Amino acid sequence: MNFKLLEVLMVSMKLGLTSFGGPVAHLGYFHNEYIKRRKWMDEQSYADLVALCQFLPGPASSQVGIGIGVMRAGLLGGLAAWIGFTLPSVIALVLFAFLLQGFDISSAGWIHGLKIVAVAIVAQAILGMGQKLAPDRGRATIAIFAAAAALLWQTAFSQVAIIFVSGIVGWMLYKNTGISERPALQIPISRLLAAACLIVYFGLLFLLPLLRGITSSESLALFDSFYRAGSLVFGGGHVVLPLLEREVVPAGWLSQADFLAGYGAAQAVPGPLFTFASYLGAVMNGWLGAMVATIAIFLPAFLLVIGALPYWDTLRRLPKIQGALAGVNAAVVGLLIAAFYNPIWTSSVLSSADFALALILFMMLVFWKAPPWMVVIAGAVGGTLEFVFIM
Repeated sequence: MNFKLLEVLMVSMKLGLTSFGGPVAHLGYFHNEYIKRRKWMDEQSYADLVALCQFLPGPASSQVGIGIGVMRAGLLGGLAAWIGFTLPSVIALVLFAFLLQGFDISSAGWIHGLKIVAVAIVAQAILGMGQKLAPDRGRATIAIFAAAAALLWQTAFSQVAIIFVSGIVGWMLYKNTGISERPALQIPISRLLAAACLIVYFGLLFLLPLLRGITSSESLALFDSFYRAGSLVFGGGHVVLPLLEREVVPAGWLSQADFLAGYGAAQAVPGPLFTFASYLGAVMNGWLGAMVATIAIFLPAFLLVIGALPYWDTLRRLPKIQGALAGVNAAVVGLLIAAFYNPIWTSSVLSSADFALALILFMMLVFWKAPPWMVVIAGAVGGTLEFVFIM
């Protein structure tokens, strides 16, 4: 294994162990680790990658991680980034399926402290990305209206619609203004391979239901259900949960009580919420079921990111697209602001003590420049102490 590949695996695994708070919080963790600390990409390119993944169906934060891994260490780098970020929560949820059902781990003090860490991380990301991507009155206005719309209009497609409208507004405001030059990204993917991935994505979407109908394979039926859920959901992990419920509970694969138990555990572990599929697969068919469900739900994310990246890099550097991207990137800041309030703030800051801990963690990140692992430990300890002495 070459150095870059190992580096991607280790850094993404650290993020997989510490990234609490849901999909948008993960983008804050990625920004802090990949962009601010390691400078694997410039701010503008990272924002453009985030904008692309917001348009694609599937787990947006995982897709951003895969994209960064591909650009850092090739196709295997994308795989390493996904394994590192995903494996910790897969293991945790599979163990929960086998051993820990009946335990409410989400109420533990240290888990609550780690959710407050996400508050500080996302606040730092909003501060940094807002200064870069919404520095003038026009883009700041787009960001605020995008945040307001995201808070007031919460549907599966609202995020995509907000980004699309913001792109049109940005194009109208900045079409004759040079916003910034986009440096070419080093994407080691040919357009032929990209096109093949897109063909496989759509081919599986139509072929799997047909194969399921003419065979009696339980694993194939499982793969089809989870592949379809990963292919058709917009808006990240929270949106996929009701889709999965409609796939597995009415079919009798597991009970409503088991589904809800896993739902609570998925909220309490770090990493992508799509790993809830690992829990469901484990309950239904042990380790084999967990493996099939995990691969099936994340495979569309791989195919779409690899299929889109080469074309996106060309598109994002066209002069006529610059203004639209200015609006889209401002909207991404707005979506971060909206998610900072709901669900991150509303589910984490429940008392004055929580707010005090969030302020201390934010101070450590922004003013003391403390490494993220130190902030994570401080959050876990603070949450435990709060649970013991205040609750």
